[in-house]
Amino acid sequence: MNKIAPVAEAFDLSTYINSQESKSFLRFLTCGSVDDGKSTLIGRLLYDTKLIFEDQLAALEKDSRKHGTVADEIDLALLVDGLEAEREQGITIDVAYRFFSTEKRKFIVADTPGHEQYTRNMATGASTADLAILLVDARNGLLTQTRRHAFIASLLGVRHVVLAVNKIDLVDYDQKRFEEIKADFESFSSGFDFDSSEVIPLSARFGDNVTTSSEKLSWFTGPTLLEHLENVELGEEHSEAAFRFPVQWVNRPNLDFRGYSGTVRGGSVNVGDEVVVAQSGKTSRVEKIVTMDGDQLRADDGQSVTLTLADEIDISRGDVLAPAHSRPDVSDQFAAHLIWMSENAMLPGRPYLLKCGTKTIGASVTEIKHKVDVNTFDHHAAKQLALNEIAFCNLALSEAIAFDPYEANRDTGSFILIDRMTNETVAAGLIWFGLRRATNVHRQALDVNKKARGGLKGQKPAVLWFTGLSGSGKSTIANAVEQKLLSLGRHTYLLDGDNVRHGLNKDLGFTDADRVENIRRVAETSRLFVDAGLITLVSFISPFKAERQLARDLLDTDEFFEIFVDTTLEECETRDPKGLYAKARKGEISNFTGIDSAYEAPEAPELHLKTAGRTVEALADEIVDRLLKDGYIGSDNTWVI
Repeated sequence: MNKIAPVAEAFDLSTYINSQESKSFLRFLTCGSVDDGKSTLIGRLLYDTKLIFEDQLAALEKDSRKHGTVADEIDLALLVDGLEAEREQGITIDVAYRFFSTEKRKFIVADTPGHEQYTRNMATGASTADLAILLVDARNGLLTQTRRHAFIASLLGVRHVVLAVNKIDLVDYDQKRFEEIKADFESFSSGFDFDSSEVIPLSARFGDNVTTSSEKLSWFTGPTLLEHLENVELGEEHSEAAFRFPVQWVNRPNLDFRGYSGTVRGGSVNVGDEVVVAQSGKTSRVEKIVTMDGDQLRADDGQSVTLTLADEIDISRGDVLAPAHSRPDVSDQFAAHLIWMSENAMLPGRPYLLKCGTKTIGASVTEIKHKVDVNTFDHHAAKQLALNEIAFCNLALSEAIAFDPYEANRDTGSFILIDRMTNETVAAGLIWFGLRRATNVHRQALDVNKKARGGLKGQKPAVLWFTGLSGSGKSTIANAVEQKLLSLGRHTYLLDGDNVRHGLNKDLGFTDADRVENIRRVAETSRLFVDAGLITLVSFISPFKAERQLARDLLDTDEFFEIFVDTTLEECETRDPKGLYAKARKGEISNFTGIDSAYEAPEAPELHLKTAGRTVEALADEIVDRLLKDGYIGSDNTWVI
């Protein structure tokens, strides 16, 4: 293996830090398809700018012998591929950030994954980048993942792009091949809103046209990659945006101090400025700007500070402070682009958690307007989203939040969706605009409420939600429970899956997306019955935990009573009162729960009924006894609470 002499010399740290302060700053990412040379390119930049120290070089030589892919040479990609799994597989999995600088500029570079499975990590890197280096292998040209990354970079507001035609050495530095790829990219990217677009041929492995011009590329008259990075002009859009301050926490170290801590996410604020709490509309003036280094008169974009206000007003985590004359939008519905990042499909109506800034609330996608073909940019209708698909959607939130369009402010205009069951981040979202109808529809305050209606009926309104496999006995047991409640003089209504599909939900099929919508409608309907003061019995397979949680979240804490009718699949198939299991086994029915569609059993239901060896009468009595014990009904006409 060829030895490379150490390239970094000792220097005075304070002098170095002072020299960096006056330089401009560029954040960029490398992206593209697998094995296009992203990590090698960054390693080359670090090596050529003399930022590899002696101990790093020794470790690199050792790692190159173990994991290297370039024979006896130093494998520069290993400078960045820090995870053991990455080195063994030869791919980048996580986002790796590296700092380097030249005489002209400071840089932070994000090396993002090329593998389709890790597109979410690429989106993470792009969310803070000013420039994207999109690498392609000169032999392969533009691939689907290359196009997807270019589209995501544009969507996430990256203003500058460089198409780096890498491995040009493997096509003998052929100008014709370069021109073909350049023309293909220019045609493909013509609809993107990039401020600048540069196409540069290079070889990251050998350093051709990375930091210095190469005689082998004498036909190329443009800049080297580093020259372009040093000289690309950056705007100051974010610092000129309106002041935004999402409150991270309320700072109360003692009774004499109340401050609001967070990070300025756009614009600046001065002592004495009038600010408004976006959600409530309450106004005050900034009295102090407190930092670890003492009070200051001004806080700028990116600074973490604590603000104190002249007035005592209600502010909590998740609220956004803004100028009184330039407020963000406040709404519980908006339209947004979604980048889906989960192996599990996104289904409209399914409840998720939405995190925007410091605010986390419930949300669901109400409509997929269209999904985008990343190759042609055509818009296609869709009922669900799969991994890495991008769509324009409408979302509904459990409460109104403050936000800006993503183009105006990346921080207050972006969000993530989180799976409520697993805490997995399933999507990244970019808010485009609030929906006007959200500000035109308001809940009407009514003098007669569900408690009054329930009291008149001598009962506590609630939903008894029966869930279990087809044939488990849900409807039979629910029917028996309703008869017993009726005999006690209680007011009830039974919603059964089969009956509802003949009316309210007759337009729905049995795909996962239709099942989600089926339960969403039933949950909303059952809420209205509870509001009417009724004990509502709901008998649905309702196979997914997320949708049962949605139904639970629509009601008050003690109004949802989940009953798991636990019957084995074998017993359900033996009963098979409608002959459905037999048809499903023959392939005559698709998406049948328990056969080719999953059933997610409740983990902590209010009542777990194991039906084996028990009569319907006994099971119904157990439910009624539990309702008596928990105070939903009384033994006479008294509402027991």
